[in-house]
Parts: sequence; C-alpha cells; structure tokens
Amino acid sequence: MKVLIPTPLRSYTAAHEVDANGATVGEVLADLDRRYPGFRFRMVDEQDKIRRHMRLFVNGEQSFDLAQPLRASDSIQIVQALSGG
Repeated sequence: MKVLIPTPLRSYTAAHEVDANGATVGEVLADLDRRYPGFRFRMVDEQDKIRRHMRLFVNGEQSFDLAQPLRASDSIQIVQALSGG
C-alpha cells in the first residue's frame, strides 16, 4: 500500500511516498522500520501509542489504533502536527 511521508520524516525514506506491507497499521509501521531504521520510534511512543504530535490517516480517516486492519488497496498519510508558542 502507499504511504505518504511528511517532510520531517523524509530523511529516513528519501521519498515523499513509499510502499509498505502489513495487515494492520502497526505492521505497516514495523515494515517501514525494517527498511528505514528508526522510523517507527518517531511515530510510536514507549507505551505503543501514536505520538501526540503525529497524525495518521487511513483512506482520509484519522486513526489512532495500531491494530486497525488494512487492505492492500488502502492508503496511509502521515502528518506531523505543528506546535509552538
């Protein structure tokens, strides 16, 4: 499936879009981490939750569930939230 990569994570992938495999969101992130070491750590915290400054959309719908099932035809978009003060 296609995964759209935000600019801050492109230092890992060197591309704005990559292909990934997995039956769940967590498996896709694990697949990306195998190919791009350190990628998953930037997305998922020590409690196995998507980091609060990261947003993940599956077919345009926001997802917080690493166990969410996926189909090969699904698309994933990763967005890094901006913050400041």
